[in-house]
Amino acid sequence: MWQSSPPGSIYDYIRVASFSIGPDGLIEQWSRRAAGLFGVPAHEAVGKDPVEAFMPGELRGQGYRRIGEVLDGKEWTGLVPFRMPGEDGLHGLAEIYVMPSETATGERAAVCIVVDVRALRAIETDLAASQAIFGQSPFGFVLFGTDFTVLRANQRFATVFGGRADDHRGRTVHDYLAGTEADRLAATLSRVLETGESVTDLQLVGTVPDNTQRRHWSMNLYRVHSGSGRPIGIAGLATDVTRRHIAAREAASARRNLALLNEASARIGNSLDLETTARELLDVAVPGFCDLASVDLYQALLTGEEAPPGSWSPLRQESVGGSAELRRVAFASAVSDAMPETGPGGASTSGTTTGPPALGAVHRYPFSSPCAIALRTGHVEDVPGDDRGFVQSTFAVPMVAHDTVVGLVQFSRTKGSEPFGERDRALATELAARAAVCIDNARLYRREHERALILQRSLLPPGDPEAAGLDIACRYLPGNTATEVGGDWFDVIELPGHRTALVVGDVMGRGLRAAVAMGELRTAVRTLALLDLEPAEVLSALDEVARGLGTPGGSTSSDGIGGAQWPSRAAHKSREADLSEVYLATCVYAVYDPVTRRCTFANAGHLPPVVVEPGEPALLLDVPPGMPLGVGGEPFEEVEVELKEGALLALYTDGLVESRDHPLDEGLEALRGALVAPTRPLEDVCDHVLNTLDTRHGEDDIALLMARIQGLPTEAVGDWRLPREPRSVGRARELARGQLLAWDLDDLVDTTELLVSELVTNALRYGEGEIRLRLLRDRTLVCEVWDAGLVQPRRRRARDTDEGGRGLQLVGLLSAAWGSRRTPRGKTVWFELPLPDGRPAAERTVEELLSMF
Repeated sequence: MWQSSPPGSIYDYIRVASFSIGPDGLIEQWSRRAAGLFGVPAHEAVGKDPVEAFMPGELRGQGYRRIGEVLDGKEWTGLVPFRMPGEDGLHGLAEIYVMPSETATGERAAVCIVVDVRALRAIETDLAASQAIFGQSPFGFVLFGTDFTVLRANQRFATVFGGRADDHRGRTVHDYLAGTEADRLAATLSRVLETGESVTDLQLVGTVPDNTQRRHWSMNLYRVHSGSGRPIGIAGLATDVTRRHIAAREAASARRNLALLNEASARIGNSLDLETTARELLDVAVPGFCDLASVDLYQALLTGEEAPPGSWSPLRQESVGGSAELRRVAFASAVSDAMPETGPGGASTSGTTTGPPALGAVHRYPFSSPCAIALRTGHVEDVPGDDRGFVQSTFAVPMVAHDTVVGLVQFSRTKGSEPFGERDRALATELAARAAVCIDNARLYRREHERALILQRSLLPPGDPEAAGLDIACRYLPGNTATEVGGDWFDVIELPGHRTALVVGDVMGRGLRAAVAMGELRTAVRTLALLDLEPAEVLSALDEVARGLGTPGGSTSSDGIGGAQWPSRAAHKSREADLSEVYLATCVYAVYDPVTRRCTFANAGHLPPVVVEPGEPALLLDVPPGMPLGVGGEPFEEVEVELKEGALLALYTDGLVESRDHPLDEGLEALRGALVAPTRPLEDVCDHVLNTLDTRHGEDDIALLMARIQGLPTEAVGDWRLPREPRSVGRARELARGQLLAWDLDDLVDTTELLVSELVTNALRYGEGEIRLRLLRDRTLVCEVWDAGLVQPRRRRARDTDEGGRGLQLVGLLSAAWGSRRTPRGKTVWFELPLPDGRPAAERTVEELLSMF
């Protein structure tokens, strides 16, 4: 079948030309290719002597001889230099094939075929270079035709895919790749052939014969053209980048692991709650590390039981073998709402294998299960996949903190995800260890917090305090579980004469030390209050106590001069640290007298009391704040305020009115605004204050002590002044008898007469000035005898020969309580008797009566 040769054939590359010589030795025919090779058109070449026209002068004689031999019928082939017209004397080298021929009349002629030797040598060099590159390349080289079949492949390509290089001719991409990868390469070949745009680093994944390992190739594709520019195929250069891909995957995995660890450091442990910490671990792990995860913690750890170490510490030999009770505290899934069956790793409450426990369920792992083994040994265990094929890889990782297993975390990957590797095992262990330390810290904190809270609450007044002439309500709100306990406290102390001391204080600092310091200061306040000192004197003495608490014991050093002892510098620094952290405290101390309805205040750096009188707005009392306890050096001032019947008094700590969200002034104003209905029941007023103010921030403890003024009625008080004369003793007995009979306290008449007689007699004998007798009836009967003397009565044991000295012993024996206190103008001696409850009074034993002698 005849067809025209397309442009760009081999003749175009090797530059072949032809011409003929007639019987006369002149050029008879001149082809177009000859015109292109020699640069001479046909009309200039035909009819010319080729030797004369194209050969150098020194070679023309040999040229004529060769022409003659050819015309005589002899073939000749050789290299002939020629002069290229128009190129300024440049010479070419032609390989000429001369074949004798005959004309139609039988005359001798010749046909000459000329090849440009320079073009031929260049083609040979190009072919050799191409063959070297194609055959010796360490990369797979393949040439696809325009029909996308393989035209040629090098040996490296054949080595990878098997067979000899020639065996790959005619194959397609589907013979090397499967499925979507083959389709993707075919589409890329079509696009390159159509557009001529090269494609670099095309990533392909597949396998090679007799090997199931996934291989990765990077392929560069470009279109190949003929000399005339016609596309004749697509060349592909393939490089095996499996190792590079594995290295990149490992590097990406390492970066991911570092990012996960960094995220874990930032997100795990922000809460001191055990369950919250477990959820924070799963928030980090799912889905960044795995598809499913769960956390089990030992039940004993969650309940705070102080169990023997072996009961929930499987790293110890005496442990229960990893089968103690656990609680599922957290679960997370990136693929479904429910945890699939875990087969041998499943939990059980009866020793049989079951599905996973529900969130919050208490369970045990069977002794031989991987989870129990992990808990028992403290090492990561692989859990087999479930029967349904949903989970393909699971790690059971014990959560170890300080050589103690606190729980178990399970990380799972489902089908379709990459299975866990050794690097993942190390990461799982690290994540579990970090969470375990945070959980153990939370456990220790919760234990210490609960202990401090128990200590703190044990130091507060139990139940609802009662006081004469006061209706009292109180509230104490500790900070939330994320904060440590504080040093807030309040107290209600009964004083002689039906007076009441109201105390609210706040130790600066937090934690167990603050709670202990609060307890010490509260005890000191009660002790000082029972001495019946004035409020300013109580705070002054309490300030000394606080400074003593802040001084490290025994921290002295000798300078070697006369054995003198001086506080060491270390002791001084330690004392400053203690003062700043724990032993500085604020306190407001108030003493209320229900007879006069007067309240005396003294303040040590505390917030001012609030008073609300009927029909009036709340008022902050102007009590000089003074310096906090423990600072020392400044006296405390007293302020006496007369309160109206029904007035409301509020003492509080700064947690009620101060927080990060608003300044102190706004909090105080809000407190005043909340006290708008003082006539409501006192418990309701407390609740209204706490609900109105922003008290739920949990940043600090809150102590609130509220008292409604209810003075003793006039008929409950008997008050008389007696002259300093002997007959006042009898007069005192008469007055006491009459008052008790008026109060229907007949059962107390005899005892009261006897004890009043003793106290008035002592006032006449040892006291000074006018005598004052006062009887007060409230929950008990109180008798007070005042005089201007400063000498305090002292109880002593009388000798057998003494005629007196037994009066105070008698007072102490017959009364419920007795004592004395200083007053601004003398002293007061008092005793207290319980009101009769209808039962006969207890008889005094012989030993009690003989104790006076």
